[in-house]
Amino acid sequence: QVQLVESGGGLVQPGGSLRLSCAASGIIFSRNVVSWYREAPGKERELVARISTSGYTNYADSVKGRFTISRDNARNMVYLQMNSLKPEDTAVYYCNALFQSHVWGQGTQVTVSS
Repeated sequence: QVQLVESGGGLVQPGGSLRLSCAASGIIFSRNVVSWYREAPGKERELVARISTSGYTNYADSVKGRFTISRDNARNMVYLQMNSLKPEDTAVYYCNALFQSHVWGQGTQVTVSS
């Protein structure tokens, strides 16, 4: 069964940090392009960060310099380190693998608020 499970979200104050994790079953992250997306209330789902099979990364302009995507091939995990969080980062965050793009997890809620 192909499955993605996101975790690590929560409530954090502006300027704080969170580390999101994405675990997969039936998908090998090292052989895939893996992305983090987010969906805020009333807005379309948007791409936040992406990591290629070779480790090349790219980011949405809104998170450059604050977020870092990484991959642990031994554990088959992908992470999103989020620093200097802002209220506009509040959203449900999802991971997705390009070659199984129809598969989505339940997401993890990130709320940035004082």
